[in-house]
Amino acid sequence: MTKIKICGITNIEDAIRAANLGADALGFVFYKDSPRCIRKDAAKEIIRELPPFVSSVGVFVNEKEERIREISEECCLDILQFHGNESPDFCSHFDKKVIKAFSINDRKCLEVIPSYQVSAVLLDTYYEEIYGGGGKAFNWELASEAKRFAGRVILAGGLNPGNVMKAIQMVEPYGVDVSSGVESKPGKKDRVKVEEFIKTVKKAYK
Repeated sequence: MTKIKICGITNIEDAIRAANLGADALGFVFYKDSPRCIRKDAAKEIIRELPPFVSSVGVFVNEKEERIREISEECCLDILQFHGNESPDFCSHFDKKVIKAFSINDRKCLEVIPSYQVSAVLLDTYYEEIYGGGGKAFNWELASEAKRFAGRVILAGGLNPGNVMKAIQMVEPYGVDVSSGVESKPGKKDRVKVEEFIKTVKKAYK
């Protein structure tokens, strides 16, 4: 079954609700320019309250290695997600599982993926000035193509309760990652949308 990650968590209410509804992982954004950025002390408190078997994912964009290690240790992160221009060598410096995100707008964007030895790759929509969270989908045929050489593929970018079933049927990804598609405003999740999203993903396998 496709794994479900709800990203951009900023408060305990959204975190516990998503976990109780069946999310496999929650994403905490530590990129200061993101409207979903969370302070490490707030993330630490939320992660402490998560139930077992729900993974915490720290999302970083071109952050210094020392800072990543500091936040990871203090918050007890399970997984690191790199959403910037991090090199294959940089991604190999950590002893935790690493997800590397790639911004996709054409086949050429796929060429660099095989050089990364990571636990999974996340494919998101390409934007010139922002790193994810823009709410637009890219050509999912490219995600299907990436599966042939990228191992575990997590699909992101413009997913919502209305299109995630089609995305799963078309790509059959290892996981789906949603943020703005289940929000009432940046950083605040919509209870109904989160529930519909998770139910729809699970329905794809019935």
